[in-house]
Amino acid sequence: MSSFFNNYFFIILAILAGMAMPTQATVNGKLALYTQNPITAAFISFAVGTVALFLYMVLTGVPLGNMVNAKEAPLVAWIGGFLGAFFVSVMALIVPRIGVALSFGLAISGQMLVTLIIDHFGWLGVPEKPLNLWRVLGAVLITSGVILIRKF
Repeated sequence: MSSFFNNYFFIILAILAGMAMPTQATVNGKLALYTQNPITAAFISFAVGTVALFLYMVLTGVPLGNMVNAKEAPLVAWIGGFLGAFFVSVMALIVPRIGVALSFGLAISGQMLVTLIIDHFGWLGVPEKPLNLWRVLGAVLITSGVILIRKF
């Protein structure tokens, strides 16, 4: 029963995180209009997020001392912040121009492409999950959805 609850909890959490992304991109796009720059909007977004994470850590007792262990992480582990900044900045730029649905449809297509590649080769330490017809078909269907969103 416990694993049943945990699985559904994580599924719901993933859906909520997914819902947060286009909402974040939309409000960052609005902020970019006010600041007249998507990079400035992304910077403010990350600053607010940093403060929120710090407060969460302090209030919940997450050990701050563990941050020193990050110096032992391989170089590739440090690019997450760059990738997040790139994503947030690009979304703040494009959402006001092409809309939320198309922006995220294209982003999800890009995500599917790279996830299939990462899984297939087992990059970044994930278990290998070879490409097969069904996984490719899933990516094609998602891309077809993007085309429909763009067309209509």
